[in-house]
Amino acid sequence: MKMLANLRHIRLSQVLFSVLVAAILLYLILPVLIVVPMSFSEARFLQFPPKEWSFRWYEAFFGSIEWMAASKVSLITALVTTVVSLPIGMAAAYAINSSSLRIVRTLQIVLLLPMMVPIILIAAGVFFVYARVGLISTLTGLILAHIMLALPYVIIALLAGLRNFDMSQEMVARSLGMNRFRAFMAVTLPQIKPSLVSATLFAFIASLDETVVALFISGGDNQTLTKRMFTALRDEIDPTIAAISSILILASLLLVVIAGRNKPS
Repeated sequence: MKMLANLRHIRLSQVLFSVLVAAILLYLILPVLIVVPMSFSEARFLQFPPKEWSFRWYEAFFGSIEWMAASKVSLITALVTTVVSLPIGMAAAYAINSSSLRIVRTLQIVLLLPMMVPIILIAAGVFFVYARVGLISTLTGLILAHIMLALPYVIIALLAGLRNFDMSQEMVARSLGMNRFRAFMAVTLPQIKPSLVSATLFAFIASLDETVVALFISGGDNQTLTKRMFTALRDEIDPTIAAISSILILASLLLVVIAGRNKPS
C-alpha cells in the first residue's frame, strides 16, 4: 500500500510539473499569438482579433524611408558588432580557458560585467561618457556600446565549446611543428564550430534586439529600429510595430533553426 501511495504521489507530481511547464510555455508564446495576427489587421489601430485581414502594415514598413533607414542602421550595427566581437571574444575565451592566472580570472569578471549590471545603469554610464567625447547619435558609438554588450554572450558560448574540447589535440599539433595560432585554426576551431555558430547568433541578436542603450545614445540619422519602434509606440499606436515585431520573430526563428542544424550529431 505504501508503494502504491508513493507511485500515485510521483504521478501526481509529474502531472503538476507538466501543467506548470505548459502554463509557462503558453505565457511565453501568448504575446506571439497576439502580435502576429494584429500585424495583418486592416484597422488603423492595434486590433485583436482583426476584423479584416491585410498586408497594409507590411507595405507601410517596407515603403517607409524612415523605417528602412532605421532598419539599415540596426543591421549594420548588428553585423559590425558580430564581426568585431567574435575575434575579441574568441581570444578572451581561449585565454580564460588556457590560463589559471589570477589576472585572467579578473579579466573574465570584467568582461562579463555587462551581463551582471542592470542595463539601465550601463545605458546611463555610456551616455555620460559619450556626451563628453562626442559619440552621442553616432554609428561608431552605437557599435562600440553593442560590442561591449555582446561580448559576454560570445565568451560564454565559446567557453562552453573550449571546455568540452580536448586541448591535448592542439598540443599534439604544436608538437608537430605548428605554431599556436595555426594549431588553433586547424585543430581547435573546426571542433568548436557549434559554439562559434551560437556565439555568432547571440552577438547578432543581442545587438539587433537591444533597446535601452539605443534609447540613450542613438538618434538623428543613426536611430535604431528598436528605438524608432519605442518612439512610435509612445507617440502613436501604429500597427506597423506589430508587422516589424512579426518580422523580427520570424528572423529569430530562422536563426534558431540555423543554430540547431549546426549542433554536433
